[in-house]
Amino acid sequence: MTRKFGAKSSADEVLAGLDLKGKRFLITGASSGIGLETARSLVSHGASVVGAVRNVYKAERATAAIRDAASSGGGSLELIELDLASLQSVRACADKLLANGQRFDAIIANAGVMATPFGRTVDGFEVQFGTNYLGHFALITRIAPLLADNGRLVMLSSQAHRVADIDLDDPNFERQPYEPFVAYGRSKTATSLFAVEFDQRHRNRGIRAASVMPGNSLTDLPRHFSQEALQGLFETVGKARAAAGLPPAELKEISQAAATSVWAAVVADKDEIGGRYLEDCAVAPIDDTPNPFADGVRSYALDAHKAKRLWAKSGEMVSAA
Repeated sequence: MTRKFGAKSSADEVLAGLDLKGKRFLITGASSGIGLETARSLVSHGASVVGAVRNVYKAERATAAIRDAASSGGGSLELIELDLASLQSVRACADKLLANGQRFDAIIANAGVMATPFGRTVDGFEVQFGTNYLGHFALITRIAPLLADNGRLVMLSSQAHRVADIDLDDPNFERQPYEPFVAYGRSKTATSLFAVEFDQRHRNRGIRAASVMPGNSLTDLPRHFSQEALQGLFETVGKARAAAGLPPAELKEISQAAATSVWAAVVADKDEIGGRYLEDCAVAPIDDTPNPFADGVRSYALDAHKAKRLWAKSGEMVSAA
């Protein structure tokens, strides 16, 4: 029987007693925050991790402690360059992995940016949609043959998906005012929908995909917020939850924020989580109340028809760039 974990569980508690020697994982954004902790926990339990990072030189220093954990746990960490905001970089990374040919037991799409000022990637996409979603779409669809039979794909989404559904007619804010948090929400809805369609396309090989809300923690993700703006966001969240009769939101330690990712990648029953949205080491309930700071998942983030349309649109955008 699967042990029960929850909001307070850490990644190490989820993996306690497991020997992951011989298991191989790809993690994007593995040099800081939740991605760094996810990698550390996996390698300390014997796994081999490939960390995809924007700057390999900086990441070598940032991940030094992980190499210590790997050596004591029997795991390993190697780094590969990946700039999700550049399709040229994405394709180069994918081609290098394909040339290597080694399979992955799970891919954890962890990297992302949050509430950035308006900008475009080198390929002309709105930065958050391009980085958080399209870059991952281009990478993962290209390297899908490397995901082992019965493997798993874990896409990091966010509670912010509740802020906004995708806009297939204007994904790059070309005909509407740009709102940083709306753009972030759309990109995270897109990552959840990607998991839904990927799950449909690859379950014939036993592969299952899920999206994850890791929980709010103090990483460098909200670096585009001033201290005052971040405090204001916390107050807004608190008031919205109180108005809905919900308990106050609690910040997680980074070790706790990484728990649902490793739970989904290693521990959970893959057939129970396939095509679903996860939070606090469990399948999240659907909650369509308009409150953007409620728990659970909005049904539009799991809409199979919308997921197919997004996949088709994404393929066109990536091919044309």
